[in-house]
Amino acid sequence: MGVTERVWGALTSMIKLEDKVVRQGEVIKAQQTKIENLTERMIRLETTIELLMRANDQKRMM
Repeated sequence: MGVTERVWGALTSMIKLEDKVVRQGEVIKAQQTKIENLTERMIRLETTIELLMRANDQKRMM
């Protein structure tokens, strides 16, 4: 039974490893989504700041 137990243990380890890889992939996808959302927010902030700075410059010129 020693060989059978080793084979069973190896299969069990592979299944556990596959599950961990799948979960890690899901975590990475969720993190990527968060990064993309933060990037979009940053672009909006930069645009707002640039517009406010231009408006401020125009007020100074008048």
